[in-house]
Amino acid sequence: MGWLAGIALGVVGVAVAGAAVFYMGMRTKNRFVQGAVIEFTKKVVNPRMRGTAGSSGATAALIRNVGRTSGRLYETPVGAEPVDGGFVVALPYGTRPNWLRNVLAAGETTLVHDGLEHRVDQPEIVPLDPFARAFSPSDQTLHRVFGVKTVLWLRSVDAPASVANAA
Repeated sequence: MGWLAGIALGVVGVAVAGAAVFYMGMRTKNRFVQGAVIEFTKKVVNPRMRGTAGSSGATAALIRNVGRTSGRLYETPVGAEPVDGGFVVALPYGTRPNWLRNVLAAGETTLVHDGLEHRVDQPEIVPLDPFARAFSPSDQTLHRVFGVKTVLWLRSVDAPASVANAA
């Protein structure tokens, strides 16, 4: 029984150490930790969320952007919140994600939120503080815990179109 307890203690220790590295890496914007999280999100989380992102009642919106060099269309689930005249997207990884760099380079994109397709432009990275209340209390807590300081502000170009009608 002693060796089993030792293994269990070792597993718990590794899990606690991993959680500490994740927390500190995200909070301090460590490039290695953020890079690993971005890759995991891109390869594992996003493909699973893409099926429902942007639909009515979904927790994530879907941002459609064109690759800066590839010209390929990408669809990335993001946490977008409506604000007066547009949307804001929290940036826990700073300016590292490719989707963000694509949107900034293009100067416009399409955001699918709550079943509606929105043309948005004038993307601008701005401080989170003026927009903090647009996010849910649990998101606000996560922003504080992980040191999120900026958002992408997207201005609406025109009235939204139903995704069903846009297809």
